[in-house]
Amino acid sequence: MEEKFMQEALKEAKKAFNKKEVPIGAVIVYRNKIISRGYNLRERKNNSLMHAEIIAINKACKKLKSWRLDECDLYVTLEPCPMCAGAIIQSRIKNVFFGANDPKAGGVVSKAELFKPNIFNHNVNVIGGLLESECSEILKDFFSKLRKVDKLQKL
Repeated sequence: MEEKFMQEALKEAKKAFNKKEVPIGAVIVYRNKIISRGYNLRERKNNSLMHAEIIAINKACKKLKSWRLDECDLYVTLEPCPMCAGAIIQSRIKNVFFGANDPKAGGVVSKAELFKPNIFNHNVNVIGGLLESECSEILKDFFSKLRKVDKLQKL
């Protein structure tokens, strides 16, 4: 079941990839049903807040008519950054499943450990490495293509 939901997050990441956005996707699950989806839209919206997780959280809050998402799980293709980790804590999401680690900006295990138990008033369970190779691969492909385009533009 968990892999099925991460596959759905990967579909969202592919949407971002096709729009020339960093390919990160997220879905929020409530009672074993996806209630919201999101993908990175920072470039298209010119807004640093438009991360996949934030978009999915906003949609889930509207769907449930509550800011409390305490019965929800979040699946995201890349380890949440500190901003998204804060939003996850504030919205009381119960479980976070992520694909690839983010060694440059990860807010969960790589750079900071914001989900470490008893730091905040809400504890988030976290499981990393779910479909890690697929989640890493789409990011590698994206940045490889981006570098090729940059190289061609410099010629």
